[in-house]
Amino acid sequence: MSDSLPLRLVLASASPARRKSLQAAGIEPEVLVSGVDESLVVTDRAEELCLELARLKAEAVLARLSPAATAAEPTRTNTGTSTNAGTSTNAGSSTAGTGQRTLIIGCDSVLEFDSEILGKPADPADATQRWLRMRGRSGVLHSGHCLIDGVSGRRAEAVASTTVHFADISDDEIAAYVATGEPLAVAGAFTIDGLGGPFVERIEGDPGTVVGLSMPLLRRLLAELGLQITDLWTTVAPGGQSVEPIGNVRS
Repeated sequence: MSDSLPLRLVLASASPARRKSLQAAGIEPEVLVSGVDESLVVTDRAEELCLELARLKAEAVLARLSPAATAAEPTRTNTGTSTNAGTSTNAGSSTAGTGQRTLIIGCDSVLEFDSEILGKPADPADATQRWLRMRGRSGVLHSGHCLIDGVSGRRAEAVASTTVHFADISDDEIAAYVATGEPLAVAGAFTIDGLGGPFVERIEGDPGTVVGLSMPLLRRLLAELGLQITDLWTTVAPGGQSVEPIGNVRS
């Protein structure tokens, strides 16, 4: 690790799935929702849209953590597209006074289907119509990632993409799934790590991309900033009784 400051990772997202993905990989993030108005970005390119929204979310959280850090134009590193990968909790200043090196990760996901960009459904009727179209077919789920170093302002960003093959589910299954409310809360109107899992036959690529945060891609973005993903690890004692920080991680 190139910096002696202890690390903390701030997740610029309210997504429980993204937070759980980080926790499952041994990382305990702080969460600060960006409040970005996603309707402000208009483009007909799915990868461009999700990356720009991820960028805006990370930048909004950086500005809230340390307004002075946004005064200078940051250095941007764009790794391009990975096609086969992937409420605040004590968030303070990203640099001064904390003795910590803060990293902010912003993410956004969209489904590209029939040359359309599909985010979250507008309502149950919209979710139902999407599933009537998607069943038995496939789409590509794109997840944009933007990682910003709150100390230097440097960033690394990229898009991970995974092809999703949907099951040919029945009208009754669609109705039951939409009635749960889950499809209304996620891009593309489906999950693979929840109730929608049985309705996905298979994927081509990193499952984390579909969840909304690709861990292999996060590892590569960290490396571009001179960091290792192991710098963020915590360890759970046998049996899961306790969690203690290792390396330069602060829980």
